[in-house]
Amino acid sequence: MNIIKSTVFGAVIAATSCATAMAETIKVGILHSLSGTMAISASTLKDTMLMLIEEQNAKGGVLGKQLEAVVVDPASDCPTFGAKARELLTQHDVAAMFGCWTSVSRKNVLPVVEELNGLLFTLFSTKVKKVRKTCFTTVLRQTNRRSLQRIIS
Repeated sequence: MNIIKSTVFGAVIAATSCATAMAETIKVGILHSLSGTMAISASTLKDTMLMLIEEQNAKGGVLGKQLEAVVVDPASDCPTFGAKARELLTQHDVAAMFGCWTSVSRKNVLPVVEELNGLLFTLFSTKVKKVRKTCFTTVLRQTNRRSLQRIIS
């Protein structure tokens, strides 16, 4: 859990250079399906992100600013992931996005993230690695998934 927290909030700190200096909060996009076939698994990830953001805000936020979650629902529809990523980056002006449970959702989001110079952090690799200059994957092995599900339940 500490690896996930460190990665998540280290990423937000790095991404704050994209945020407006006058902003009261740092907006963080959450791009997980809340409806459709993937909702049963992705909603747990959304809940985890909201919990981590709440914990970080209780510690004073990041760089003295509170984090503000902007949650969108791509509805388990892969093409919609790209549209929702565009919405987060252009309409909500998020500093970074967390989401894309499936590889096919990432394939729809990555071109948008690269075009708009956004940042995407996603789970399910065997190690933290840079996939592209705008996308990173983070560790979440099977044992960690079970632990997270117990915490959320």
